[in-house]
Amino acid sequence: MLDWWSGFNDPALDQLLALSEQRSTALAVATANIEAARATSQSQQSGLLPSATANASVMRSGTNADNSQKVPASTTRSGALDASWELDLFGKTRNEIKAADARVEARVSDWHDARVSLAAEVADDYVQYRACRLLEAAYREELTSQQQTIKATELSAASGLKSTADLALVRASAASSASSLTAQAAECEVLVKSLSELTGGDELKVRALLRSGRKGIPVPKQFLVKSLPADLLRQRPDINSLEKELAANAFEVGAAEADLYPSLSLSGSLTLNGSSVAGKSVPWSFGPSLSLPIFDGGLRRAAVRTAKANYDAASANYRAGILAAVKEVEVALVHLDSAHRQLSDATVAAREYRAYFQSVDENWRAGGASVLDREEARRSAQSAEITLIGLRRDAVEYWIALYKALGGGWSADSSPHMTKGGT
Repeated sequence: MLDWWSGFNDPALDQLLALSEQRSTALAVATANIEAARATSQSQQSGLLPSATANASVMRSGTNADNSQKVPASTTRSGALDASWELDLFGKTRNEIKAADARVEARVSDWHDARVSLAAEVADDYVQYRACRLLEAAYREELTSQQQTIKATELSAASGLKSTADLALVRASAASSASSLTAQAAECEVLVKSLSELTGGDELKVRALLRSGRKGIPVPKQFLVKSLPADLLRQRPDINSLEKELAANAFEVGAAEADLYPSLSLSGSLTLNGSSVAGKSVPWSFGPSLSLPIFDGGLRRAAVRTAKANYDAASANYRAGILAAVKEVEVALVHLDSAHRQLSDATVAAREYRAYFQSVDENWRAGGASVLDREEARRSAQSAEITLIGLRRDAVEYWIALYKALGGGWSADSSPHMTKGGT
């Protein structure tokens, strides 16, 4: 999955993604859920095998009394082996095993879904951070220019060439830019905190990675959606999880229906008794037993209805998941197309507004334009530049959203790297 993110060609982003995957609490929870599901599956599989228990004891007994009532000490030894095996005649246990196995697959898909979501969130925050710093630089550059303008206007006002109203206007504009710069810097800090939380809390390491990365907004390699969104739904781990849950509920219906029929068990026992007084004996027993569900107050049939209701709910969740996935893909495509259509116009607007401001600025310095004309031109140029940066950021975010909506590079053939003890 990380191969796609390498298309950004940004080592800092690659390291942040790897760090988040190593330290994510969400992935840790998903991994624990897989282990729990596997344990449940193993527990269900034991129902197909015979069970046996054994116990043994040694006891020394006697009576201390007068000669006429004294009982000599004796040793009694006993050992017992009990075995039973319920034959799965109607498939109850087999269906329970299949349901548990399906839920293992569902939990693995949940792990992949958490991984895709985590990577998308880290990349999204990273793109926002880079755009935030560009906006901060734009505000700072503008503020520096305005401060120089204040100095020039102060000199002109002192010599009577400029009015005090012009000076007040440029000072107010500079103060407004300073306020915007402060707010933008704070927003960048918030994004640093968010990235730190996603990558395990090591803020110093996150800041070092952000300093080492590329300063502009990273742009991924584009990919083509060659088929309809509905054909791509099976690439989504969340849809696969819903499908496996639906299958598990179907198997549970079969298990509940099988429980309506008789059950046959084979059981036997072997006991070894030995006493220093009575000698040895070896009683044993073996035979089948049949259990007939004659009357249970409707318990089993209620279980069947519950299983069927759970299946209906899972089916509805599956259909809802598909509809939501189709919408997510289509919305991402619409947003992405819109952003790309706006980018070319926004680029032209930013360039021309900047050229217009430079022309008005030169005219103002020559005394041919008012400070109000200059401020209006400056605000238009700044607004166009901010819009362009925002659109570039949005376009990349929509690519990330589309990639996530299409499954994030997940494959049903891959699985989390786990050992018997976890990750």
